[in-house]
Amino acid sequence: MDRRDFLKTISFLSIFPFLKGTNTLRRNNLNKEILEIFEISESDIEKIVKKALINRSSFSELYLEYSINSFLKLEDGDLKEPSISIKRGAGVRVISGEKIGYSYTESFEINDLLKIADTSASIVKFRSESFPFHLSHNKIRKRFYPQDVISGIRPKTKTELLQRGFNKIKGEDNIIKISAFYGDSLKIKIIANSDGLLVYDYQPLLRYNVEVIAERKGVRVRGYEGGGGRMGVDYFAKNPPEKIAEEALRQALVQLEASDSPAGEFEIVLASGDSGVLLHESIGHPLEGDFNRKKTSAFTDRIGEKVACEECTIVDSGQIENSRGSINIDDEGNPSGTNVLIEKGILRGYMHDKISSGYFRAEPTGNGRRESYEHYPVPRMTNTYMTSGKYSPEEIIKSTKKGIYVKSYSGGEVDISSGDFVFKATEAYLIESGKITKPIKGVTLIGNGPEILTKISMVGNDLKFSDGKWTCGKDGQSVPVGVGIPTIKISKLTVGGTKEG
Repeated sequence: MDRRDFLKTISFLSIFPFLKGTNTLRRNNLNKEILEIFEISESDIEKIVKKALINRSSFSELYLEYSINSFLKLEDGDLKEPSISIKRGAGVRVISGEKIGYSYTESFEINDLLKIADTSASIVKFRSESFPFHLSHNKIRKRFYPQDVISGIRPKTKTELLQRGFNKIKGEDNIIKISAFYGDSLKIKIIANSDGLLVYDYQPLLRYNVEVIAERKGVRVRGYEGGGGRMGVDYFAKNPPEKIAEEALRQALVQLEASDSPAGEFEIVLASGDSGVLLHESIGHPLEGDFNRKKTSAFTDRIGEKVACEECTIVDSGQIENSRGSINIDDEGNPSGTNVLIEKGILRGYMHDKISSGYFRAEPTGNGRRESYEHYPVPRMTNTYMTSGKYSPEEIIKSTKKGIYVKSYSGGEVDISSGDFVFKATEAYLIESGKITKPIKGVTLIGNGPEILTKISMVGNDLKFSDGKWTCGKDGQSVPVGVGIPTIKISKLTVGGTKEG
């Protein structure tokens, strides 16, 4: 597809009256406009929720979603065919005791919605009578990102952003391929339930990445950098495409210079920012309420116990302005929260959805999340981070005689029940006599999350959030998340390398 055809295709976004920008939405009756998007009335919503109730102690919920997504790729200077999709549908959940019934449909027709309500109820228990309730409008108490900053982005702007990243590094030595990616989405949702809740929200999301493949003497490596968040093109004011492309190039060139990693036990210094993904996987997931309700987490039944060093405070918050993992409300309609999970080494609580909060007799924490209407919500992280400590990064490095400094990661695996993990680093360096020296490759971190918490010896004063690049998978669902951490030092950790240390 050439540029003219692309511009013609993507311009269809303008036909949707609800995607005219924030000013239009502010002037009009948003309640009415939202209902028009879904072609449904409040009375119909109430009928569907009521249809799913099976007894006075049961709970029923309707989730409606309308999302529009666009994706564009520039590969070696050529614009690839754009991907533009609309996703719409509804799901009905019924909870009765320990039983859950869930069904969904792509249709917004009232008869189809009543049918899935009946199906969900039947999964749990056949209904015998009706029970009255009344929906009340619930307003979002505070917003942590604008309603719609996506639909006003012109197709020409998107292609220019891609071209700027590509042009900055094209022609550099050792580069054999450059790819730039742009994606954005706007999700609109309505949530109603038998507790009387009726609430809606807009969730914009933007992402930009540059990938570089470099090769020297038969060795091929990959550099990858990008970010974004719940914002529009204002993201590029502080993160210009040229800067993102240069960082991807730098990562690739560093890997070409890297030597084989030693293996064995070392002092480990984790850099601020992206190292938060290790915290997310090895500590965050075991603190989600469903794993602890089922008693399959390494932290089960340990609230009030000391589980980490006194310098460790770990928080999950959906309330960080414009962050990729932030939400105004979760997918059960609860306001997002800022939840202290571990405070000065003491385990204070878990992240909950409706089911786990009921089990633990705890308040909802705003962590009931789902990928789409095709899934029911489960406890999920939003933005998970460790708060700053008292040491400067320079002090931490200087205190390390022989260790490894890890800056970025390509992924890993975690056993929730034990906390055991394996993470692969994409950028790491030796620390020798208190100084960062040469880059190394093939670094694999092997350890146990709960055990690592007790081996953190220094926490830096430089908390940094990773720049909007992470997506979390759980139970076959993916949701955008944020991670953050200051520079930290682990007194001892096993490193799987390619040679003896």
